[in-house]
Amino acid sequence: MEKRTFKDNIYTAIAGLTKAFSSPNRLEIIDLLANGEKSVEQIAAQTAITVANASQHLQVLKNARLVKTRREGNFIYYALNGRKAYAAWKAIRDLAMEQEPAVQITLRQFRQEAGSAAGLSYDTLPQNDRVLFLDVRPLDEFSAGHLEDAHSIPMSELSERLAELPRDKTIITCCRGPFCTYADEAVQLLNANGFTAIRMEENYLDVQILKEEKWQN
Repeated sequence: MEKRTFKDNIYTAIAGLTKAFSSPNRLEIIDLLANGEKSVEQIAAQTAITVANASQHLQVLKNARLVKTRREGNFIYYALNGRKAYAAWKAIRDLAMEQEPAVQITLRQFRQEAGSAAGLSYDTLPQNDRVLFLDVRPLDEFSAGHLEDAHSIPMSELSERLAELPRDKTIITCCRGPFCTYADEAVQLLNANGFTAIRMEENYLDVQILKEEKWQN
């Protein structure tokens, strides 16, 4: 094989893979699947697209080997195809948050309107018995993976379960990552009811990666 052919084949194959990241719907699906496997119906409902469109996007992601499938009865469940698939999305997300003004402005505006202010990184949060980590994702996502010692109350149940939370601790709300609105809604609700609450930027996978990188160094 000639060197030029070699390079053309390599970069063409890589460009084909990156096309899977070129749709906002597919990026949101990847972000969602980082929190556990979902059926196509669940994905469609949680990303506000039709089942047909969700199926098409999932097929693109599957062809790019970014997601894998599992059949259970009449349902097919989709999951990310390994940690590297998530790491690729995380790299794009973090780059956009650092260098894309539209992302920065939109995020800041939403947080201000939601009354949750800027989120804090896990590294900057206090790690002691005066804080409580509150995971407000759906229970199936919490069961698929969560921060050690995190307390689970899904956002849909939070307003009815405030009595379960301590008022003498700072409550750190966490969900699917920086673009998840559950944590912002939780902060707004908790602060309005006399709690001290702030949101964490990362999801549990981000924290795992952070801890692994520290251990390796």
